[in-house]
Amino acid sequence: MSNNGALEDLDIFREPHRGFHHVEVPATAPRPWPEDPRPLDARIAGAGRQMGVPEFLELTSATSLVVVVEGHLVHQWYAAGVTAGDRLLGNSATKSALAVLTGTAVTSGRLSDRDALVRDLVPELSGSGYAEVTLRQLLTMTSGVGWVEDYHEPQSRASRVIGRWRDGRGGTRDLIREIDTGEPPGTRFAYCSPDSMVLDWARERATGQTFGDALAEVWRIVGAERPAIVGLDGPADQGGVAMAAAALAVTARDWARIGWLQVDGTWNGSRVVEHSWVEASSRPERAFLRPGRLPSTITTHAGFGYHWWPTTDDGSRVMADGMRGQFIYVDRPRRTVVVKTSAWPYDDPWWDRQCRDLSYLALPVIAEAAARD
Repeated sequence: MSNNGALEDLDIFREPHRGFHHVEVPATAPRPWPEDPRPLDARIAGAGRQMGVPEFLELTSATSLVVVVEGHLVHQWYAAGVTAGDRLLGNSATKSALAVLTGTAVTSGRLSDRDALVRDLVPELSGSGYAEVTLRQLLTMTSGVGWVEDYHEPQSRASRVIGRWRDGRGGTRDLIREIDTGEPPGTRFAYCSPDSMVLDWARERATGQTFGDALAEVWRIVGAERPAIVGLDGPADQGGVAMAAAALAVTARDWARIGWLQVDGTWNGSRVVEHSWVEASSRPERAFLRPGRLPSTITTHAGFGYHWWPTTDDGSRVMADGMRGQFIYVDRPRRTVVVKTSAWPYDDPWWDRQCRDLSYLALPVIAEAAARD
């Protein structure tokens, strides 16, 4: 594994709202994490050798590393040019934040039946590939719709959907309605960002809350330190909708708050997400969703729950995973959260895969070392 090491396109990830349509979710009651600094002595076995944390961070083009144990911030590090106050784009780690927001809707009783057809909440999808898909199948990315998640090809449908956000043209939901059926729903896993967009559409219809509105409630409860940035596909006053699959940007310390809610669903003893939802979202429901059973082009280290990536069958350890190295690792028994953001190159699929594999190996070791110390 060669060492590229350099941060690529840092400004895409740091304060990414500049030049893009977005809404800002206020931090109305900021409460910094209590701090308990400690050394982080972890030895990581991967890429054919042993390495310390600094070498791992350099090798995988890390931009930040934040570790929380038992509700205390025990370690934080930022690359040159990045600060603790920078909002960092989570890419598909946004999907795990969406899982939390969906969990709050379930907890409040506004979204109760996971086996309901999505068309019953979003009638506009009745003539699409989502016509016979349930909420549970959206949550587990087993919709079976005819979609290929390919951003390397500029003319792919996936690139066209992302392009609507980047260009601010709106209409992502119109493109999603054009997706055809593929295989029978519930029969296979296929990574599919439109599943997340449709899930948010259904959640929005059930609750009357946009992604930003729902996040604002959570942001107040958890005492987020800085406003969140939610990317939209067009101007908010012209009906722009949240890119709920990829466009949330918050500080590394606030990403850790999203991870902390996945420990047991509580914040300072108050229930935010019901425990049964946390358990269900952390576990693979089907044999083909278990760790090591997904297509190897995605990962051999994790399975899939409800928009979280369990690394154990029992759901005790889960990951949020975003393109080019955005991770939230949650060790639920140790009550430990590790956030790692990155800006590694994407043009080389093998480099991307090797950095991702190394991160899946390293973050559990870092969590264990932090909890032990």
